[in-house]
Amino acid sequence: MRYTLRQIEYFIATAETGSITLASERVNISQPSISTAIAHLEEELGTQLFIRRHAQGLSLTSAGRLLLVEAKQLIEQAEHVYSVASEVGERVRGQLSLGCFITLAPMVMPELSHSFTSTYPESRIVQTVADHEQLLERLLSAELDVAITYDLLIPDEFEFLPLASLPPHVMVSEAGPLARHSAVSLQELAREPLILLDLPISREYFLSMFMKEGLEPNIASRSTHQDVIRTMVANGYGYTLANVRPRCELALDGRRVSRVRLSGDHRPMVIGVLTLSQSRKSRLVTVFEEHCRRFVSDAYIPGMVAPVMERRIFLGPVVGDGSLPGDDSSS
Repeated sequence: MRYTLRQIEYFIATAETGSITLASERVNISQPSISTAIAHLEEELGTQLFIRRHAQGLSLTSAGRLLLVEAKQLIEQAEHVYSVASEVGERVRGQLSLGCFITLAPMVMPELSHSFTSTYPESRIVQTVADHEQLLERLLSAELDVAITYDLLIPDEFEFLPLASLPPHVMVSEAGPLARHSAVSLQELAREPLILLDLPISREYFLSMFMKEGLEPNIASRSTHQDVIRTMVANGYGYTLANVRPRCELALDGRRVSRVRLSGDHRPMVIGVLTLSQSRKSRLVTVFEEHCRRFVSDAYIPGMVAPVMERRIFLGPVVGDGSLPGDDSSS
């Protein structure tokens, strides 16, 4: 064979992104290297893999589509060699395809991934950000090895390892009247304009809270982007309900938001590690789960004010100094 696995990886990245520029960003290699690898593959295999369209990027030919299926299987088998070697030699090495729920990813993924690869330098994590339904689909299709998500509507064929519980709270503009409340109920919020996080399952979770109390929220706007919602709230368009608790209280435009405790009994979201229950876990996946168990808990969540810290904010000082790993007084 006169082609390499690296060239196959470059081909897969280009096929999935439809762009040499985006493929270059994904695999962190120069665009000329991507172009050279694809040209070499086409010459070696004696077939055209892409159709080049000036304004529309690259699209796969019929031969390219067939090769993409085989190429993914080839890379998966190559990665399996590392897994086998790890289990025999008790070394943790290889590539882990990690997915993360879109609202958790900006806070949890960087610190969690870096801590793991620093502990196990022969490992490599490839990150994917998606909504809950997409994560389930990609685990089923073996595009992902593991995912960090919530415990919402988990089908029987999946295994969920709980890590930390996040109760819902209210996010409001720091300049608004609700920011002066120590707590607020859904009854008080029902007439206020709600900026709804419009993601599958998350949407149903928040709306079900109102339904449970026989209330109908006043949905003023919807967005699938958490940062858009946060900025709209900071600018006084309304309030939102959330579970994540970023350490920074600034929206992207520099205006501040405030968290207010939501009174009443409401089901929390639980962060955890999601895998397929029927598949045999590699040593790499097993060690990653154990790392998550040690690294994420109710006492400490990467990138967030953890629930015990939130209780201190809402209810006053805890016994002792209440210091936790990663605690920052400016949070």
